[in-house]
Amino acid sequence: MGLLKGKVSVILLVFSLLVVLCASLSVSKEDQQLRLCKEHCRQQRQLDSRQRHQCETACEEYIREKERREQRDEPQSRHDPGKEYRECRQRCQEEKEGKRQEQVCESECEQRKIEQEREIRRRRDEDDEIVGRKKERSEDEEEEEEESSGKGRPYVFDDQHWSTKLKAEEGRVRVLQKFTKRSKLFKGIENFRVLIFEANPQTFVVPNHWDADVVLFVAQGKGTVSLVYTDRRESFNIERGHVMVIPAGVTAYLINRGNNDKLILVKLINPVSNIGKFESFFGPGGDNPESYFNAFSSDILQAAFKTSEDSLKRIFSQQREGAIIKASEEQIRALTHEKGSHWPFGGKGSRGSGPFHLLRQNPRESNDFGSLFEVDSNDYRQLRDLNVAVAFANITQGSMHTPYYNSRATKIAVVLNGKGYFEMACPHVSKSGHKQQHHHHHNEKSRRGEEETSPVHYEKINSELREGSVFVVPPAHPFVTVASEDENLEVICFEINAENNHKFPLAGQRNILKNIEKEAKELAFATSAEEVDEVFRSQEEEFFFKGPRQQEHRRGYSII
Repeated sequence: MGLLKGKVSVILLVFSLLVVLCASLSVSKEDQQLRLCKEHCRQQRQLDSRQRHQCETACEEYIREKERREQRDEPQSRHDPGKEYRECRQRCQEEKEGKRQEQVCESECEQRKIEQEREIRRRRDEDDEIVGRKKERSEDEEEEEEESSGKGRPYVFDDQHWSTKLKAEEGRVRVLQKFTKRSKLFKGIENFRVLIFEANPQTFVVPNHWDADVVLFVAQGKGTVSLVYTDRRESFNIERGHVMVIPAGVTAYLINRGNNDKLILVKLINPVSNIGKFESFFGPGGDNPESYFNAFSSDILQAAFKTSEDSLKRIFSQQREGAIIKASEEQIRALTHEKGSHWPFGGKGSRGSGPFHLLRQNPRESNDFGSLFEVDSNDYRQLRDLNVAVAFANITQGSMHTPYYNSRATKIAVVLNGKGYFEMACPHVSKSGHKQQHHHHHNEKSRRGEEETSPVHYEKINSELREGSVFVVPPAHPFVTVASEDENLEVICFEINAENNHKFPLAGQRNILKNIEKEAKELAFATSAEEVDEVFRSQEEEFFFKGPRQQEHRRGYSII
């Protein structure tokens, strides 16, 4: 582990220095750059002698590559385009044979200057690309190190993985880092982002639209959402338990109509343009939030709105209070609507765009130890195009759900309330020594042209959970979630690639392993089928069970 970290640090050190040196390629000599780079390597006290040698070797390799590339380029591309342009214009003036000929000559000077500047930019881009590729390889090695170390990594995200996208006096928006920034294992969900929105009581969110589809769950509070289309406006009251889809490009605004509680929304974001990147676009606005109309020329806006420049300035310069602002009681009452608020199913009286009240449905699983509510495209057709399902689990304190796995869906789970922990079996990450040994054998066999074989190994991924924690469970990965002894654990889950997904329980009355034939059990477990069945059939519950601590108390002993 230390060796890998040292190697990554050395490479990043060298190329961070070379990025700075590249900025002065036109005024520095190669030997001077090499001397400065090596001197910088020697000054790093944290490097041992072997690492310093690696650092100096990397400096030499980069300079050699740059020299080979420059030898392939035309000699004039190394010149100063500005100086050559001035000399060229001077020759035009000295050799002029008329105004027309002088203009043609100067035009040729201008064109030559443009071509030389373009060539210099191309070479600099190549330099940056080389540095970027090598730095990316180094970051990949660093990423592999993170995947193989630490409890819950890279599948659990905590406070340090959230950033504030918008902050105002009356609320804020926090967004979870890109999944693929944490690990290459998440390439299947790299386009999705998770966001938490909070607004104080009696507040208004300025109308805006996103370049992304949004699936939201109301975790706390009461509000009213309004959606604006070309031919209509639809408004819906929302409250804790509602699931709602806001399609990309639809202008929306909302209020927190509560007098005391914050309105908290947990959102799954599905960008439609840039993978994993999304933005909000404010039309109504001014300086804060800035209106996108301010990006257009004044004459364009005057023609488009058929009005004066002064009128436009008055409209698009007044707002300076932010995207989430305080509203009066009268304004809140006027913006509160009853339409759709009594329908648990989206679509009644709303052309299908209304919210779905998840917590008013019959739970899919329920007993004294917990309850699970689920909605998919069969219940709420707005989820169909996104291929997403939403689930809410409330695990009773001290209890757990059965170990199970999803056949196709990737689960993104956000802890809303309570504490607990989760465990998962994962074949992709393993202990440092095992992983490095595996890479060593893989490289050796690759050099010999042999096919790689390795024994199956499942590492236990485990982590504590608390409010704001996010954990990801890929398809086919068995996992379990347990609530603390002190309080219930509430989790909202977004399941990606939900169509035709099936849950396969591994314990309880619906345990799929009970359905294996007798002879298959005896061969697989190397013991009698009766002994296997005794274990598999002892749990009388189906989905939610007593947790480990409760089981210990029932048996009259505890584990320290």
